[in-house]
This record gives sequence, structure tokens and C-alpha cells, in this order.
Amino acid sequence: MKALLNRLPMVARLGLVFGFILVVGGFLAVGWGLPAVLVAFVVLTLLSLAPPDPKWKLAALALLTLEATLGLSIKIGGDLLFIVLVSVLVLLLRLPSVPTWIKGLLGASILLISIPIAGFANTFLFELGIQIGIYSAMALGLNVVVGMAGLLDMGYAAFFAIGAYTWAIFGSTQAANFIANWVPLNGNFVYLFMIIAIFATAFTGILIGLPALRLRGDYLAIVTLGLGEVVRILANNLDHPVNFTNGPQGITGIVKPPIDGFQALLKLLGIPQSAATDYQLFFYLLVLAVIGIVILVNVNLGKSKFGRAWVAIREDEIAAKAMGIPMVKTKLLAFATGAAFSGAMGVLFASQRGYVSPETFTLMASITILGMVVLGGMGSVPGVILGASALTILNLDLLKSFSEFLNTLRQNGTVFLGFPFSQLPSQVDPAKYERLVFGIILILMMIFRPEGLIPEKRRQEEEK
Repeated sequence: MKALLNRLPMVARLGLVFGFILVVGGFLAVGWGLPAVLVAFVVLTLLSLAPPDPKWKLAALALLTLEATLGLSIKIGGDLLFIVLVSVLVLLLRLPSVPTWIKGLLGASILLISIPIAGFANTFLFELGIQIGIYSAMALGLNVVVGMAGLLDMGYAAFFAIGAYTWAIFGSTQAANFIANWVPLNGNFVYLFMIIAIFATAFTGILIGLPALRLRGDYLAIVTLGLGEVVRILANNLDHPVNFTNGPQGITGIVKPPIDGFQALLKLLGIPQSAATDYQLFFYLLVLAVIGIVILVNVNLGKSKFGRAWVAIREDEIAAKAMGIPMVKTKLLAFATGAAFSGAMGVLFASQRGYVSPETFTLMASITILGMVVLGGMGSVPGVILGASALTILNLDLLKSFSEFLNTLRQNGTVFLGFPFSQLPSQVDPAKYERLVFGIILILMMIFRPEGLIPEKRRQEEEK
């Protein structure tokens, strides 16, 4: 232990000791908002200054997790500490030479203890966690098409829409418009419809892929963009002569799965129950289970002969064809696999929200999911999850919170460095500049880190 301590820089050693003292002191104190913030910065500084000894980095991450969990338990810094927990999960993925079971234990404690504590303190954080999971699964699906196979798909939101409307129509009274005496299906059918959506969207992916097989690059992007817009326009106009989708008004009253057994389990475990958190916690855990399956499938696909064939096509299609890789079969399988992930999450999204409309499945949704893949690192599973988490938090939380902060300064007439915020134009609203922010992020990524935040291992080895 003494030898390991001596290997650490003095700043790192002081930071670790100071952080531990603040965590213990904060746990015993009544109000510790300032120490909570200080600990976060001290531990992050330790992570950046410490030598590449994974044991000390793991200790620092565990300390940061404890600090964030304690802060969330007394409702301090909810949004900030939630982002800290997500950052710890990402750093765990990149931590080398540490047994998988240790990283899994810390990761599971964050996902199953720390984040639920945050959700009970602020239900919006449950919603944020659910959306991160949904978009991560969809981004992993698009990663198969774009990241592994190198096929630029700009209409990916179409499969999301097909899955969502599949359940929305039959899980509500909407089907009564074309089926006599229709009664909405029981919520337990959600799980069956997730399987149905997988096959339906996989088949649709094949249909969309067939006419685009001979195209590459920008031409493929334009064709898939058009086909994606066709699905959205159909959803917007299939309210006559027979009302299938209720047009631009969308479908409401979508049935949720019953959670009587889940509530009984919560009661047995002594977890407080309320109408505001029961369903949120249920969907959060359901999304975790689904995203776990999606990650497992992605990792195994990457190691399979199909994954190697996709990478070969991405790197050099002519060489891959010369090596005997069947182009039609391999490309269609990529389109079908990516579409299946999106369709399943569409059913989950419709069930959780209880409402769907065509505005959710616009071109901007496809661009956002593609941005998640590019930002995180095409072909990299942890990178794509990081990209999905970052852009979802930016869109749903940071930009809106910054807008509310500026509005508060305007209303209070705050003056900072001689500038009166009351004169700040109302058009200065960061939440309205989502596309601009995404564009700037992608431009900066292409300039400074084109391989993504967490590059694919194969790309890292090639650069060496």
C-alpha cells in the first residue's frame, strides 16, 4: 500500500485524502452542498493527474460514485450528479486491467442503486435515464448499418415510427376505426408486440435496402432519407379514407403494461411506492434489460462472420466482393438487423409515453441518432452508448436548463459585468438552437477527432 501511495503524485494523494474526508464529513453533516461540488472536482482532478494505475483510478471512480449517490439521496445537485454518474459508467468501460466482475459490480450499483435514488428525488431523471436507454439501443442498431457495414442510412427514424405505431394502433382504441367492436389489447401484449415489431421492421429494412443496394455514399443517404420521409408522411396522412394513424393529431391513450407484480416486489423490498415513480422505475429497469440484450447481440455480431463481412464491405467493397462475400445477402442483413433494434424500441417508446405523433419521427430524429454514432465512434459499442448519452442529456437537459437560467436572469434584471440581462433578446434561447449545436459538435469532431470519442478497437490498432 505504501509503495502504491508513493507512486502517486503529491497532488493526487492530497486529492484522494481530501475527497475521502469530504465524503465522510458530508455523510455526517446536514447541509453539504459545497463539499458535494468540491468532491466532484477533486476526484475528477485525481482521475486526470493519477498515473495509469487502474486500481487507483477504480478507487477514485468508486469515491466519485459514493459522493454522487450521497448527494442525490439528500436532493442536492440532481442534474449535475446524474451526469457525473453517467460519466463514471463511461470511464468504467475504458478502464483497462481491472477484472470485469469488479467493473460490473460498480456499474450495477450505479444503474440499480444510484440512478434510482436520483429518480426518486427527481422523476425527470428517471425519464432522462429511460430516453438515454432508448436512444442508445437505436444508435447501436444504426451502428450496425453505418458503423460496421459502412452504409449511410438517413431514414432510420422510419423503423422507430413503424414499431411505435404497431403498438399504438392495437394498444389503444384507434383500431376501432377499422375493426368492429375493437377493445384495446391488454398491456401484457407489449412484450409480444416488441417481437412482432422486430420482424416487421426487419422486413421493412429489407424492402428499403433492396432498391438501394447498388448505391453508395451520398446517393444511398438520399435514397434512404426519401424512404424514411415516406413513412412519416404516411403516418401523417393515413387518417382517411380509413383512419389508421389519426393523422397529425397522433394516437393517445396507449395502454401500458400492468405492473401489479412489480409493485408487490417493491413493497416486499420496502421501496417507497407512488403513482409518480412506480411506472418510471418499471420502464427504467425494462429499458436496462433491453439495452443489455442489445449490447450482447451487438458484441456477438461484431465477432461473428457477418460482422467481419460488414467490416470488409465498409473498408473496401470491391475487395470484399473479390473475396467471395455475398453483397446482397450481407447488406440486407445489416439493414434488417439495424431496423429490428429500432422497431423494438419504438414499441417501448409508445408504451412508455402513451402517445405518438408523426412529429416525433422527423428527419431531425434520424440525424440525431446518426450524430450519436459519429460522436461516440462508428463501430464502437461503448462509443455509441457514450454518444447517445451525451446528445440525449444535451438535448433534454442541458440546453433547456440553460434556457431557463437565462430567462431567470432576464426576469430578475440581473446585471453581470455591466451587462443587463433584461436587455437580452428573447430569441437567445439555447433550447431552440439544437440543430446549430449538433452541427457545431459534428464539425469539431470531424476536425479534431474524426474517429469518435471512443474509437473502435480495430481503428486504434490500425493507427498504431
